[in-house]
Amino acid sequence: MPLKDYYSILEVSSNATLAQVKRSYRRLARLYHPDLNKEAKDTRIKQLNEAYDILSNAAKRNAYDIQRLEEIRRTLLLDLLRRRQEEVRREPKMTWTEGAIGFVKELKKGLRDG
Repeated sequence: MPLKDYYSILEVSSNATLAQVKRSYRRLARLYHPDLNKEAKDTRIKQLNEAYDILSNAAKRNAYDIQRLEEIRRTLLLDLLRRRQEEVRREPKMTWTEGAIGFVKELKKGLRDG
């Protein structure tokens, strides 16, 4: 399951300061709090609270940032493997006849040299 992007939920960059995180959280909480905005969905404020809980705590934020980097690394590696598999599928394959002829040539070469 992909990791939630708490930075985008709070609409801040990944290098935002604690003050920027707090300011953005308060602004969005006023927008999406069900008591202040009757049309707001309850799930949105829960996401904001969860994101703020993680990003406002230094230890939790460091652990989250490490998880994000690991997920990015894993995604890049999987993409690289998929591209390599596609390249291998596109490479021309040797036919049985070409393989037999190549084997005989190598065998003759080995007998001449040996």
